[in-house]
Amino acid sequence: MKANYLRALDEHFCARYSDYVALSAIEGYTMPEVLYVAKDGNIARRDASCMRLCYQRDPEELLARFKEGLADTNFTFSFTFPSWKDRIRDRFAKHTFAKLLPAALARCGETAESAGEKLAIEPRFWNKIVKGSLYPEKNTVLALAIVTGMQQQDVLNLLAVCGFEIDHANVRDVVMEYLIIQKVTNPAMRDECLSEYKITNLPIKR
Repeated sequence: MKANYLRALDEHFCARYSDYVALSAIEGYTMPEVLYVAKDGNIARRDASCMRLCYQRDPEELLARFKEGLADTNFTFSFTFPSWKDRIRDRFAKHTFAKLLPAALARCGETAESAGEKLAIEPRFWNKIVKGSLYPEKNTVLALAIVTGMQQQDVLNLLAVCGFEIDHANVRDVVMEYLIIQKVTNPAMRDECLSEYKITNLPIKR
């Protein structure tokens, strides 16, 4: 019998995942009527969210078929190098990853040092990310969020200053959103959720 947290993850995924090309390719998926006649007699278009799995007749069976073809193809490198212009801009910017990070970590009872010990990133590179001389990749920010139990708004803020956002057309992002919102920090539960959706490329120390 599937654990409650995995069932909740599946429900979250069915309600949020929005790669409609991938969804429509699932065997048995029924394309909904997007166009309809409105009360005024004109042709209207429903929001694309009507195509999500939660509105299908048998979302559990369709989701099981979808999972069979999953593989983690997200970029795994943990950092990027800022340009000279980026370095100058960051010096005067009020909000950068390095400037927002200490308070975000403090709110979840962590420090840069304790958080770095939970990530599969070489300490010398993590220290440079913390100081702002390297920029973290999206995988790094998301991994940091779930190993520290970071608050959702702090995660969104850190993603934003790095030029990222939660993408509901990305399997990894939807699963990570669930873990962040529900604060699933237990390593065994977290890893089972990631395994359920074939997410393997996060820099988490195990």
